Amino acid sequence: MEYITEIPIYLQVIRDLEKKIIQGKLRPGDRLPSSRELAVHYRINQNTAARIYRELEDMGYCFTRRGIGTFVSEDETIFASLKQERASQLLDGFMQEMAGLGFSKEDILSRIAAYPDTGSAGGTDTGSTAEPENH
Repeated sequence: MEYITEIPIYLQVIRDLEKKIIQGKLRPGDRLPSSRELAVHYRINQNTAARIYRELEDMGYCFTRRGIGTFVSEDETIFASLKQERASQLLDGFMQEMAGLGFSKEDILSRIAAYPDTGSAGGTDTGSTAEPENH
């Protein structure tokens, strides 16, 4: 994963994990890597990895069982809301960028209608894996 210098690393990792949950790469009840494994995978400090899990737990996205590990929350309604929130953020940014280029809403909708069907890109993986992917 390449980091953007303007955004704190821990927030970038959180967003990456959120995306994996939304995509179904991390499923409800899946065991997450240990803080140490997360630190190695993302090339971050172990304290940062622990902070990431605390933040995710505070948001309700995961829970920890002492001595067993950290797991993805089994409350799927949280992730449905997260998916809708993320979609709204992307759409808002897209619409603002397109408007900034001079496109009307009608122009944008016309371009979207003509856009090639990409299927369910990013959401086709139904396998259950708790290991973060290499980027």
